[in-house]
Amino acid sequence: MSTLAEVPPVKHKREVLDRAVIRFAGDSGDGMQITGSQFTNTAALYGNDIATFPDYPAEIRAPAGTIPGVSGFQLHFSSNEVYTPGDAIDVLIAMNPAALKVNVADLKANGILIVNSDSFKDNDLRKAQLTSNPLEDHSLDKFRLFSVELERLTRRSLEHLGLDAKTMDRCKNFFALGMCYWLYNRSMEPTVRWIEDKFRNKPLLVEANKLALKGGYSYCEATEAFQISYERNSHRVYIEALAETRRWRLVLSPRRRKRG
Repeated sequence: MSTLAEVPPVKHKREVLDRAVIRFAGDSGDGMQITGSQFTNTAALYGNDIATFPDYPAEIRAPAGTIPGVSGFQLHFSSNEVYTPGDAIDVLIAMNPAALKVNVADLKANGILIVNSDSFKDNDLRKAQLTSNPLEDHSLDKFRLFSVELERLTRRSLEHLGLDAKTMDRCKNFFALGMCYWLYNRSMEPTVRWIEDKFRNKPLLVEANKLALKGGYSYCEATEAFQISYERNSHRVYIEALAETRRWRLVLSPRRRKRG
């Protein structure tokens, strides 16, 4: 015979912030500039003040997975005025070990770190000149690490389209972007419209990138790794640390207009 027990409410604390700095980092072919630009455009539509810093590879056509080939895009957005792209970052999305190695020193302690765990095989680590796997050696313990199989999950979202593996893997940046839209409670619609216009002559790619974007959003929603919502009346950014579940809640509101 089964019995029902009342579940006690989750205890949490709330930390108030007024800005956020995000950096997308990966290979030059991972679409980090597009990903960062799309998040920037969407944040602007919400009335946030923004400063960006695109970071291009140190070498033209550097070998994939190597440190000279790392590309990045950083954006600083806030409900208040923003004057610089920011120094220490709150969220880092690293698509491979080289991107992690180059950028992790700039991530704040207890910052959110999302990594593509599918790119941390022995050969990937060797290209990044790493002697151990940072996902396993506890070197990232001071961050809120979310190890996500971006390639596998993207392929799973697109497997019914009949695309080859290389084409599906090129969509993983939109999967990561979908995750960030959910994390910061941003609408996917501006990016959906951009995809439809950008690939209007390639309907299969339109469908693939839209599915990847929505797949990333749905992944966060289903796993509840992050619990995010938008609060129009707060005029601040809130992060609620839900102690028992390690879930994080971010609430970002548009900038309050000055009255004349």
